[in-house]
Amino acid sequence: MSTIISPAPPRAIVYPESDGRPMADNTLQFKWIVVIKEGLEAVFRHDPNVFVAGDLLWYPVEGEPTIRRAPDVMVVFGRPKGNRGSYRQWEEERIAPQVIFEILSAGNRFGKMLETFQFYERYGVEEYYIYDPDDGSLEGWRREANRLQKIPEMAGFRSPLLGIRFEPGEGPNSLIIIGPDGKRFLTHVELVERLEFANQFAQAERQRAEEQAQRAEAERQRADRLAARLRELGVEPD
Repeated sequence: MSTIISPAPPRAIVYPESDGRPMADNTLQFKWIVVIKEGLEAVFRHDPNVFVAGDLLWYPVEGEPTIRRAPDVMVVFGRPKGNRGSYRQWEEERIAPQVIFEILSAGNRFGKMLETFQFYERYGVEEYYIYDPDDGSLEGWRREANRLQKIPEMAGFRSPLLGIRFEPGEGPNSLIIIGPDGKRFLTHVELVERLEFANQFAQAERQRAEEQAQRAEAERQRADRLAARLRELGVEPD
């Protein structure tokens, strides 16, 4: 009597949601990841079909969990906002992230950066920016003729997809990013400080308005008393 052995069911492919690496190597790198990511979230806050993420694993090829990258910041046009454990492109209408930012740290190596560049070029990134906060340098590439081509001058360059403008400064930690509304990307502390200043200014304006109203009321009462005194003396005030 022969025994029929059923084939084992195929094992489910696991796409890890973490690569075991830290989001940033130091506080400066982390600061700029947050500034850029949150700044872009604010730019596209009213568009439900722009997805912005930081340090999220991107899997471009179904069935290939080792083909992946975790960009510091990525922007995807045409995909809804929402929480994700990873970005699996085949589940996202096969739309690749169009814009990528990487923030350098001392741990970045040329070979690894070249491999990452080739990955983004191969899998369809349209704009790629690398910022080094230690020396203030900013480099960028745009897709032309199916290749990522170097942007010759980043000072004053406006991203065609994002609408933001870059103003690299002189020296460390000096990048300025201007949103489409003309406002600079700020850290959370800077935002809080501006809000505090605005609140203090508004409070001072309210106090000044109240003082002016009190002075006006005092003047009116003085004029009423004077008019009453004149009438007592038989003089009709004008």
